[in-house]
Amino acid sequence: MNLATTYLGLNLRSPLVVGASPLCDSADGARRLQDAGAGAVVLRSLFAEQVSPAVTGDGSSLHPFPEYADYQHAAVPYLRHVDHLKQHLSIPLVASLNGHQRAAWTELAPQFERAGADAIELNFYEIVTDPARSADQVESEMLATVGAVAAAVKIPVSVKLSPYHSSLAQLAVAMELEGAAGLVLFNRFYQPDLDLERMTVRQQLHLSSPDELLLRLRWLAILSPRTRISLAAGGGIHTAGDAVKALLTGAHAVQLVSVVLRHGPHVLTTILQGISQWMAGHEYGAIDEFRGRLNHERSPDPAAFERANYIRVLHSPIA
Repeated sequence: MNLATTYLGLNLRSPLVVGASPLCDSADGARRLQDAGAGAVVLRSLFAEQVSPAVTGDGSSLHPFPEYADYQHAAVPYLRHVDHLKQHLSIPLVASLNGHQRAAWTELAPQFERAGADAIELNFYEIVTDPARSADQVESEMLATVGAVAAAVKIPVSVKLSPYHSSLAQLAVAMELEGAAGLVLFNRFYQPDLDLERMTVRQQLHLSSPDELLLRLRWLAILSPRTRISLAAGGGIHTAGDAVKALLTGAHAVQLVSVVLRHGPHVLTTILQGISQWMAGHEYGAIDEFRGRLNHERSPDPAAFERANYIRVLHSPIA
């Protein structure tokens, strides 16, 4: 059974990409992922603020950022880590940048390339709180950043997007025109909670659940016939069935983190075996034979990805 795929122009032996996380903090951990069947790995994100904090006109910090000790990687150690992992891995390695500041990213991206990264993933994470900033301005800045980074390196650049854009299809096409080689759908925002006794805001982390996959499937199906770049599902992939669904709606790869944190690297082998069994049962010999078979353009019921599904669900009898 041929499980190979092409993602960001890179040849992967499997569609399973281990997403940005602590799972590759050591060469031994990364090798275990490779041995279990990962097609590529994404390193833990380097935050732009760790390298170039945003400042106001008077030189003060615009957004106070936690001490660097709260993070395992700053720029120089991160670059050394990329170089170190490249000496121990035969699968592609993707460096990850998290933020929204063009200057920091265009400075760092060429350094990642020189350190040996096979691709760069730009993880856009910005909470816009200024009512004076329009949606057009936010997206124009994102596109300018993607264009600048893509122009600064020869390796492929992917973009990890939020689903919270008013015209996601238009933004995806614009990202492609700016030089993005792929999109990851979607970024997971970690929402803060409130501590009612201490009257403080507290951090919390919840691993993904399979329910989160549904949003990804909808947009994979909508975007895959409208773009020529690679698409990856990120969030909600926990089983072989989940991975097959993402591929059927048009994904070239699927990113996994939560399921690996829960069960360990061996779960990758289990998922790949499940994909192979499904393919054999449906008489597919390669992933390319069924990728996108149920996207918006090829699905026997394309309206199900739009308002029709909403209407049908609300008018269905409650079980």
